[in-house]
Amino acid sequence: MKRLLLVFAVLFTSARAEVKVEEATIAGLQAEMTAGRLTAVQLTQAYLDRIAALDRAGPKLNAVIELNPDALAIAAERDAERSAGRVRGPLHGIPVLLKDNIDTADRMQTTAGSLALVGQKVPRDARVVTLLREAGAVLLGKTNPTEWANFRGSNSSSGWSARGGQTKNPYALDRNPSGSSSGSAVAVAANLCAFAIGTETNGSIVSPASANGIVGMKPTVGLVSRDGIIPIAASQDTAGPMTRTVADAALVLAALAGADRRDAATKAIPAELPAALATPLPANALRGARIGVVRGPFGLPARLDPAFDKLIATLRSAGADVTDNMKVASLGKFGSATYDVLSYEFKDGLNKYLAEPGRVTPMKTLLDVIAFNEAHAAEEMAFFGQQDFLAAEKRGPLTEQAYLDARATCLRLARTEGLDATLDGGKFDALVMITRGPATLTDHVVGEGSSGGSSTLAAVAGYPNITVPATDLFGLPIGLSFAGRAWSDAQLLALAADFEAHAKARRAPEFLPTARVP
Repeated sequence: MKRLLLVFAVLFTSARAEVKVEEATIAGLQAEMTAGRLTAVQLTQAYLDRIAALDRAGPKLNAVIELNPDALAIAAERDAERSAGRVRGPLHGIPVLLKDNIDTADRMQTTAGSLALVGQKVPRDARVVTLLREAGAVLLGKTNPTEWANFRGSNSSSGWSARGGQTKNPYALDRNPSGSSSGSAVAVAANLCAFAIGTETNGSIVSPASANGIVGMKPTVGLVSRDGIIPIAASQDTAGPMTRTVADAALVLAALAGADRRDAATKAIPAELPAALATPLPANALRGARIGVVRGPFGLPARLDPAFDKLIATLRSAGADVTDNMKVASLGKFGSATYDVLSYEFKDGLNKYLAEPGRVTPMKTLLDVIAFNEAHAAEEMAFFGQQDFLAAEKRGPLTEQAYLDARATCLRLARTEGLDATLDGGKFDALVMITRGPATLTDHVVGEGSSGGSSTLAAVAGYPNITVPATDLFGLPIGLSFAGRAWSDAQLLALAADFEAHAKARRAPEFLPTARVP
């Protein structure tokens, strides 16, 4: 009741001003609120109105799976704090959307897009949610993911979940948004929120970010706590920011980074890194930086080569010392090892997640979810099956030699013979790669297909990777990825921000029915 009265009071005393949210930055919105020209309630309402106009109506992007019924009340509380002289930081009063695999102990659901988890009660907020609340962010709602973070069955359609339906790419509505942080990427691209949180195991932040023309940051595994996030693989999973600018990604990552007793991986964070992330991004970071260019093999369309050449020229014009066409010896040699690791770790991680004390759901194990999907096949498996679930259920414990061998292979190929060898051999500050090809057509008959992607090395290594809008093909966005050593997150953000300033490639979507092909 107190929250409701506060909302009414703020709405009554603050005019329903027209708020321009298109391409707004976190710093810009914060400046407007500091100057008294904007309130968090007005801003939150503006995003709610835009979601109603573009996500629920108009092009019907279907990026937002659920709105937070308490969003305006939270915004009103942040406004009251500001009026009393308390501003928590750069995210104070800023609306955020969360991927629907991140626990929130409120009136919203956490389902990974699956009907099996509808109605579950979570024991507490995920650690990232706690930090966002403490930073003053306004939880606006949840975004539609590829169901179970795209680890359920073959021939899936990214951006589809049984609970949320199909999310559309805002640049060409018949194109796929990529996944599994599909809704988060589309929401940011279409200016439905100030920023969003996605999660990645292999490509699930950077690939949809590239396909939807935004910035996506996959941090070093362990920099951001995974507590309260529905898992796939503990060795690769991480949450990360999805934004329209690198500066915004840096602000969000600074708020999320830090040790957490519930996630042992966070114990390895270097003591100096959180402070480095909170420092403003330096200008001209590319000047004198050593950059290695990796062209693949990544399965990218050859027609991207001329655009890639121009991007390399942009790096050089910014002052970078660029070595083109670097060869990574381990590319293409992973075989089944990466899948085996994910399969083993998924069963282990999901069973632990579902069995956590205080979590209330009929689903207690992976086997329960498999049985649910079989019982509700018409809704859950209309377009693709659950081959990944069935394979994972057959796996043994993480002490099995087959798992240990697969994990050792992954570490050797991704780190020792992969990123470490290439970065150290050329004394590079970062490697750059085309993130992925242009968005493919959404196809529920055979799956959406692939236009290539470069996420695997950084994902399997657990190293940081950030994609930045770089160019386009027939109006479909293409991102450039910067990958680096473990815990080089702050350095990568600086390099990416400098490239962003020179490339100036971010373009707002036009919600066209199809790609602008001559």
